Amino acid sequence: MSQQSHFSLSFFYAFISLLFIHHVLASTSTTPQVQTFNTKPDIINPKLPPRTLSSSKKFEGSSDLVHLRYHMGPVLSSTPINIYLIWYGRWANSQKLLIKDFLYSISPTTVAAKPSVSEWWRTVSLYTDQTGANVSRSILIAGEYTDSAYSHGTGLTRLTIQQVIASAVKSAPFPVDHKNGIYLILTSQDVTMQDFCRAVCGFHYFTFPSMVGYTLPYAWVGNSGKQCPEVCAYPFAVPGYMGGGGPGALKSPNGDVGVDGMISVIGHELAELSSNPLVNAWYAGEDPTAPTEIGDLCEGLYGTGGGGGYIGQVMRDRQGKTFNMNGRRGRKFLVQWIWSPELKACSGPNALD
Repeated sequence: MSQQSHFSLSFFYAFISLLFIHHVLASTSTTPQVQTFNTKPDIINPKLPPRTLSSSKKFEGSSDLVHLRYHMGPVLSSTPINIYLIWYGRWANSQKLLIKDFLYSISPTTVAAKPSVSEWWRTVSLYTDQTGANVSRSILIAGEYTDSAYSHGTGLTRLTIQQVIASAVKSAPFPVDHKNGIYLILTSQDVTMQDFCRAVCGFHYFTFPSMVGYTLPYAWVGNSGKQCPEVCAYPFAVPGYMGGGGPGALKSPNGDVGVDGMISVIGHELAELSSNPLVNAWYAGEDPTAPTEIGDLCEGLYGTGGGGGYIGQVMRDRQGKTFNMNGRRGRKFLVQWIWSPELKACSGPNALD
């Protein structure tokens, strides 16, 4: 609790007079004044139109409404978790670097400014398996595979995405890592996917041995930049019925609406894939074919005070870029919060309470 200082009235009036005289002299002086800037970002909590996808899975922090349970399956507790990236379609090197910077920020070699991506992942690492082993806090990009020839076409389904994985693991430098690995398939903005934009922005599951040869946990996320940014790059774009669509009031932190939007979806899917890799570990609900997972519970929430059309209190820098966490090499990201098993509420590193 802060303490208040007490002044006599005479001292107070003298002090105010001095301030007034100083202000008059400063305003009439012809000498240029040195202006100092507050380098701390502004805190904002904008009210935006809701995403066009269903919000039925959103919960704002009541443990009375959420019954997240452990179903005895494994979590990704290996150290490190090996991520194998599959770049499907045409990707600019700058886009690849942005996504990899986010992944490397989960377990950086140098500490990033707070609030940080690694602090955000700490919530994910609170989830354990039946042996008490936690989700690993160590992430490694163990391999990359690029399919710029669209070898399985520009229109994919949930089954053909497994063929994309099979093609990748059959390539000589890309191993099958069914013990410590997860496979992250990222499709470029000209690739369509079954249910993309209509019902999903990303999803995770595991491969069928009949198609790939092994059971491998994987996640898919698409670049919505030209297909549905108002759905999957929200809140950097808003629905068409609000102001004609296109980029919304929030400026993306890295200048690429599609990829900046992907970052949050990638975070969402990685958190769920790590805590529920075979869809038999951590989720709410009784139907394992449609589980409500730790990312679903906090969809659309990015800061304190979120809900009811508000995304929560986030930061805006001097360039107007909106973010809620910092990463390596000075990167900034806007990533949704995750359900905390300790707080029994949505949680993020930029929480103000």
